Amino acid sequence: MDDYEAWLRLRRESESFLNHWEPKKEKEFYSKDSFQTRVRWAKRNFSSTKVLHLFLFLKVNHNLIGGLTLDNIRYGPFHSASLGYWIGEGFSNNGFMTEGLRAIIHYANKTLKVTRLEAAILPNNNASKRVLEKCEFKYEGVGQSYLQINGRWRNHVLYANVNKNRRGSAS
Repeated sequence: MDDYEAWLRLRRESESFLNHWEPKKEKEFYSKDSFQTRVRWAKRNFSSTKVLHLFLFLKVNHNLIGGLTLDNIRYGPFHSASLGYWIGEGFSNNGFMTEGLRAIIHYANKTLKVTRLEAAILPNNNASKRVLEKCEFKYEGVGQSYLQINGRWRNHVLYANVNKNRRGSAS
């Protein structure tokens, strides 16, 4: 909860930038109560390793600059998860998200034993395409009407990062 004010400021400052890429927000999205509910939900899910919500901070001054999520973490025969991320407009295109993604890939592979990470981006999101490709995500196809962005169903380009030790091996 200590990060609420920094989160609110960053999200508000970057709202028009992020609205191009994200689903439409509920009216109460920015409220402290809503943030608190999401924090409690994230803590519960982190403990059960079902969902992992993380904030991204600058090393130099510990300012909040974005967020990363591993969602729909599946074990059993899958060992996979869906990846989502966002970064404040003033911090984009500086390599911060590349560093954050590399860290979460490492954590997912080594700690969670999740060896396939899936990401979906809008076709015109060239910055996300670059960051995913830098982090060894490979193009897999197009998800038709994959997600609503600003209230409209949009196709997304699908990518996956598959750990090299997973390919063709039995666990």
